[in-house]
Amino acid sequence: MDYFKGKTAVVTGAGGTLCSAIAVDLARKGARVVLIGRTEEKLKAVKNVIDDFGGESMIAACDVTDEKRMCEIAKKIGERFGPCKFLVNGAGGNNGKVMTTNKCFEQGELELDNSTEFKGFFNIDMNAFEDVLKINTIGSVIPSRIFGRQMAQNGGGSIINFASMNSYCPLTKVPAYAMSKSAVMALTKWLAAYLAPAGIRVNAIAPGFFANERSEKFLGTPETGLSPRGQSVIDHTPMERFGKADDLLGTAEWLLNDEKSAFVSGITVPVDGGFLTRSGV
Repeated sequence: MDYFKGKTAVVTGAGGTLCSAIAVDLARKGARVVLIGRTEEKLKAVKNVIDDFGGESMIAACDVTDEKRMCEIAKKIGERFGPCKFLVNGAGGNNGKVMTTNKCFEQGELELDNSTEFKGFFNIDMNAFEDVLKINTIGSVIPSRIFGRQMAQNGGGSIINFASMNSYCPLTKVPAYAMSKSAVMALTKWLAAYLAPAGIRVNAIAPGFFANERSEKFLGTPETGLSPRGQSVIDHTPMERFGKADDLLGTAEWLLNDEKSAFVSGITVPVDGGFLTRSGV
């Protein structure tokens, strides 16, 4: 517990279900937590939770792909809390505009244009496709550059990136997300090797299927009923449930803590209820 006390942790995507839980947990452990995300209202809600138990935090509403703005935030963080010691790159996501309706090619999609509701590979929105690639890849690169510099100047630190089950094998219907999350795993390995001389460890967490607003939309819930895709996920998950945000906390703490994982760098840890163990055959 005392390991995190008084040290600065930056969490991007801190307004989301998973990273808000990590941010609150780090604050409970005594870290000074910086909450970064696009939506200030969501960040304020997380800060209120931290305030209620006397934790230290500050919010910074920002698009993590805006390098100039992120540099400004980093300067303010350094002045108020001191240099970043821990970075959780949780900002990211998908876009329904680049999710295909079908799992594989159908001849009829050749006749469709971008205005139709049916989305195949040949008529998805390429601007949205690029946006997904940008937030999931550049959205990890820029914070790693800015806060990694602070770590390198001050004796080291630890970075966690957010990968996915798509990092291991692309799931159907999500080409941009699969492509970008594979890149996150590669980036994690590259940064781990590059930053090792600076005393910076870089690892990633690959969540399986977790319950949140987005998952409910596409997968449903056991309580309200699962979609066919949701049922397929459960059938492929030996633990037969979706993950909860708290399921990530132990892994995040372990990877950030030099006293517990000092010789661990460049790995991606699946937290998936066993999803990767079942081939589906």
